[in-house]
Amino acid sequence: MANNPIFRSDNAPLDDPEARRRHIRRALAAKPMGGWELEMLYRLVQAWFKPQVFGADRIPERPCLFVGNHGLFAVDGLIVLPVMLHDYTRFLRPMGDKFLFTDPHIASALLKYGATMGHPDVCRALMSRGHDLLVFPGGAHEAVKAARENYRLQWKDRDGFVRLAAEQGYTIVPFGLVGPDDFYQHLIEGEDLPDTLLGRGFTRVGLLDPDMRRDLIPPLARGMLGSLLPRPEPCYLGFGEAVDLSQHRGRRLAAKTRSAIRERIAGEIDSQLDQLLRLRQNERGRQGILRRLLTL
Repeated sequence: MANNPIFRSDNAPLDDPEARRRHIRRALAAKPMGGWELEMLYRLVQAWFKPQVFGADRIPERPCLFVGNHGLFAVDGLIVLPVMLHDYTRFLRPMGDKFLFTDPHIASALLKYGATMGHPDVCRALMSRGHDLLVFPGGAHEAVKAARENYRLQWKDRDGFVRLAAEQGYTIVPFGLVGPDDFYQHLIEGEDLPDTLLGRGFTRVGLLDPDMRRDLIPPLARGMLGSLLPRPEPCYLGFGEAVDLSQHRGRRLAAKTRSAIRERIAGEIDSQLDQLLRLRQNERGRQGILRRLLTL
């Protein structure tokens, strides 16, 4: 909605110390999905997206911070989380944008299944208890990118994840994920939407804020057979070389060092994406006729 306070820059759900402590308590109390619930979700993901995993032997047994590319509409968790929990018994804790945790009902549902707000204090609390974390540094900006930016990192100058991992002596595991950016076909890019007849109509009825940054407006898109369902694109998940930051525990890294580590992580992710995109191209001809029709 136009002028929605959720998207304002001063929206800060965890600014209040008590709200922050309450959020941390609930985050630490979350349990991994299991039983029939996990099995049902896992089987659905396997049937619909047929995920393949590469380089899992590179994942250390110790708690890690998993860092990767963000897919369109942030649906990547639907692939990564159940696969990592079911096949590798790793309960990854995704850290999301603050706007996701503004509504208390939505926040409760996300916390129940292990997601938390990407706040430094929350991150520190989870790391101090040895949790696996999942971070997409591109955030909302990367999740609404234009089609020309598919499988390209949109991190700008963000390096907070490096700073916190080094402070806590954590290991960063970079990964690339191919598939989610193709779940939906872009009809109108978000940056162009306000200038269209449809966009002006959305603005008049309050569905589009005229002051909202254009790089945060999601594209108008269609899924399978024109619906909201994601197209059944095969997914490829590849892990790069882990970066152990235990030697930096308790230290405040210089900006130059943080930047170098950040670029190393980004390079590992880009390398995985390149390899996985080539693999997908080579396997295109092996897809069944029905899957090919449903991904048109």
